[in-house]
Amino acid sequence: MSPDILWLIVKATGQTLHMVAVAALLGSLFGVPLGVFLATSGRAELFAAPAANRILGAVVNATRSTPFIILVVAIIPFTRLVTGTSIGTNAAIVPLTVATIPFVARLVEAAIREVDPGLIETARAMGASPFQVVWKVLLPEARPGITLGITLTIVSLIGYSAMVGAVGGGGLGDLGIRYGYQRFMPDVMAAVVIVLIVLVQAVQSAGDRLARHFDKRFRPR
Repeated sequence: MSPDILWLIVKATGQTLHMVAVAALLGSLFGVPLGVFLATSGRAELFAAPAANRILGAVVNATRSTPFIILVVAIIPFTRLVTGTSIGTNAAIVPLTVATIPFVARLVEAAIREVDPGLIETARAMGASPFQVVWKVLLPEARPGITLGITLTIVSLIGYSAMVGAVGGGGLGDLGIRYGYQRFMPDVMAAVVIVLIVLVQAVQSAGDRLARHFDKRFRPR
């Protein structure tokens, strides 16, 4: 493999890491609060707003049920509005973020709903406000599940980032398509696959270790 191709692989890896990192950060910033609201806004819950819960839940479900490659094409006008273009690494971050927000929200909602309701009742009986219950009880107790959920999100984003290569999004997916497929260079395709596998394994291992650190059941006594 020539030095030029190796440099292209390094450059594409950097683009993929950039897309995934920014989309994961933005998706978490919006998705975590949304997930908390979905988990606490049902009837007779902390922030009871069943109508808003149903509407937001329907929007989240609709976005999650849309195949990613279709979502990329469907929101091209919005992508152009935000970034001024529909191709390139920065443009790819927009659909990646839009796909990430509902994904994170549902995972966070599931993690929070697994918290023992008795802890919530105890906190409320001690005079804690709804915001204090969320900040001091729900989020700390759900932290291992949220960590695993965000880990799963990042792993999915790595796969999604390869997909946006099909529509000019840059990164490893674009490199694999342009060189590995269109120019019949199987060594480039193999290198792209190996790098993606390494990235996924690294993210999953780091996320598992962090979740175990947060999980009280695995802490030494």
